[in-house]
Amino acid sequence: MPRYIWCLQILFCLIISGAAIAQRPRTIRTVVIDAGHGGHDPGAIGKLSKEKNINLAIALKLGSLIRSSMKGVRVIYTRDKDHFVELYRRAAIANESKADLFISIHCNANNNRSLSGAETYVMGLHKSEANLKIAKLENAAILLESDYQSTYDGFDPNSDESYIIFSLNQNLNLDKSTDFAAEIQSQMAERVGMNNRGVRQAGFLVLYKTAMPSVLVETGYISNAVEEKFLMSPKGQDFISRAIFRAFAKIAGAEIPPDVPGKTHSEPDQNPQENTRKGSLSFRIQIAAELEELEVNAPKFAGMENVKMYRHEGMYKYTVGNENNAEAARRLLKKVRQQGMKDAFIVIFRNNERIPPAEAEAIMRK
Repeated sequence: MPRYIWCLQILFCLIISGAAIAQRPRTIRTVVIDAGHGGHDPGAIGKLSKEKNINLAIALKLGSLIRSSMKGVRVIYTRDKDHFVELYRRAAIANESKADLFISIHCNANNNRSLSGAETYVMGLHKSEANLKIAKLENAAILLESDYQSTYDGFDPNSDESYIIFSLNQNLNLDKSTDFAAEIQSQMAERVGMNNRGVRQAGFLVLYKTAMPSVLVETGYISNAVEEKFLMSPKGQDFISRAIFRAFAKIAGAEIPPDVPGKTHSEPDQNPQENTRKGSLSFRIQIAAELEELEVNAPKFAGMENVKMYRHEGMYKYTVGNENNAEAARRLLKKVRQQGMKDAFIVIFRNNERIPPAEAEAIMRK
């Protein structure tokens, strides 16, 4: 099929999908949870585990949390056991069920076995070569499908040219998807103790075909020995599924139940009281505000540790630190300014929400 006809067909589908979405209520009534890979497609393979099994365990736990805590929400799985589901079929399940949200669960892998942490993807252009490589890795699952070239209109998951077409879909549902993705990342960092690798954009086929806000969560690196054990463990899967659930409940406007007690994988010998429990405060140092999203490891943040991104007032804002009192925050601010971030300042969060400046100032004066 000529490429221009392919583009026109896709553009038409996007227009129809956009119109359908505009007519839907904003309330989340149906969520589709997608456990990546499955069956003869193992996904990434670690020393002790296969990605497909971890994805399924987390997906089922997440669905169970939603069903038990939010009775009015219908949960649909693309798979609830170990079998192969084509990428196009995963998106079709979401579209046919008129889902309001699509969540795809995955694990990451890299030849650099020291890499660790969670990152959440939304549909869009690849802003780095690393993002493109991850998209190619996940999209390669179509090579296991029969007649994939016909099914995906000649799309080649290994061809850079094939990804150009994704630019047509980068703005559809992007704001809602990005807000949800940012909340997932925040919860994964604050509640689980995962390294926050930020919200990213890339051309994933499974997101491209969906007609609703959609995210793909890379829950951790199966290629990292420590993180693999955490991802395999029931405790780790509980923490991760609960973090994603809390993000889901927040965007759905639902009450968030208290967390189960336990330990984060980053603090194996402690039972920490988390900073985001109801009513508690988190003091952070804001180091940048950008109109365009930056990677948390961008050169601009060289020398900064544990950089995190949050969306606020239409901008991408970046912070370091997570202190539980004003004095500790002032000490960190002084250190950050000495490192060259002269315009840095303290921002305060309550229950993972940035509080207004007047309220923050009143707290700082105490």
